[in-house]
Amino acid sequence: MVTTTARTQGIHHVGLTVPDIVATQTFFREALGFSQVREVPDYPAVFVSDGTVMLTLWQAEDPTSAIAFDRRRVIGLHHLALRVAAAQSLDALYEELAERDDVTIEFAPEPLRDGPTRHMICAIPGGIRIELIAPA
Repeated sequence: MVTTTARTQGIHHVGLTVPDIVATQTFFREALGFSQVREVPDYPAVFVSDGTVMLTLWQAEDPTSAIAFDRRRVIGLHHLALRVAAAQSLDALYEELAERDDVTIEFAPEPLRDGPTRHMICAIPGGIRIELIAPA
């Protein structure tokens, strides 16, 4: 067991500002099986969860004037990594996501740094990068 002096206990939630809250919520619910936990329409925000991680999806005030994230030049969220149960689950999810019009595959499932863990990265509605990872 690892001894730690950390004063926190893991992630409670991650907040993502998105250009289209409905499209992003739909992606998480349909493609990844998340459930909607809460909604605050006048904020506007939607909270979705996979039972372990909760995401707060915030609607950008003016998506047409928003600046897209550039992972090499902008400080901020580089990507969100979500664990999947096994390599077979990752492969099946990849096949499903590759068929969706609202997802751009950056790379298909492959070994992570020559190890037994496998991962892939895609961009979801709004361009946010999601890594799906199947630990060995």
